Amino acid sequence: MTRLSDLYGKFLDGLAVIAALLLLAMVLIVTGDIILRNVANVGFVWANEVSEYALYLITVLTAPWLLRRGQHVRLDLVLTAVPKRAALILEGIGDILGFVVCLAMIRYATLMTYDAWRIGSITIKNLVFPEWWLLVPLPVCFVLLAIEFVFRFHRLILNREKREEATSVA
Repeated sequence: MTRLSDLYGKFLDGLAVIAALLLLAMVLIVTGDIILRNVANVGFVWANEVSEYALYLITVLTAPWLLRRGQHVRLDLVLTAVPKRAALILEGIGDILGFVVCLAMIRYATLMTYDAWRIGSITIKNLVFPEWWLLVPLPVCFVLLAIEFVFRFHRLILNREKREEATSVA
């Protein structure tokens, strides 16, 4: 299981690299658009829209990676105030709840994506394309988050130590 977790971590690192490249592309597009608008009075009419989609993709690509690194949104104040055993129990409960919420989100995101595909809904702005193209990363993201919650719980059970990233306060 540890080897599988390590391989999964490398996969998530790859997704983070893709997200960083998307951010770079977004910066280049927006910069190019601004320069063209100011110099030649033309620009990329689709730049803002592509930036919106890129931000969304960056979010779904990095959420599992951030969770793995312990840098996802969390409230760790309680973990510093309770005894070690209670902190471990709370960490386990958090992982289980996170997994259950991810399962619910996988279900609803998949249904939403399927419905968009089934009825043929399209996104119409400057760019026109099927709406399900935008929605499909969502269930994938929650599958990846659910997998990471399983690995987190497994590491917690094996180590029986408070996670290094568990608290920002010593």
